Amino acid sequence: MTIAAVVLLLGFGLLAYVRLAPSDVARWHVAGDISKNSEGQNSVRRLVDAGPDGLAKFAEAALRDPRTEVLAGSAEDGLITVITRTRSIGYPDYTTAWMQDGQLAIYGRSRFGRKDFGVNAARVDRWIGALSAP
Repeated sequence: MTIAAVVLLLGFGLLAYVRLAPSDVARWHVAGDISKNSEGQNSVRRLVDAGPDGLAKFAEAALRDPRTEVLAGSAEDGLITVITRTRSIGYPDYTTAWMQDGQLAIYGRSRFGRKDFGVNAARVDRWIGALSAP
């Protein structure tokens, strides 16, 4: 009984950490250099011809999603990072967007784990699709 209680307590502690751990802005709010569209096991990189207001439109599309909020920056700053949390556990994913050589550059990634099962790519691609919506 004691071992089960310890395991249960550790499990709840891990879930609480995933949900409540603070986000280090210096780590997550950084523009990289994206040379092509690509997907990793827990990340996605996209370059999109979105026009001069592409970053603002992308930020609007992202912030319409449930459980998505600005971590740092803004479209006006030229760099924005949003955090999106899963419904059940609150697992965080970070998406950073900026204008790079006239294109919208987007980098989405998971904070925890080695594989996101395509969740970041699907979310980023959905937000990109919203750019052309009226």
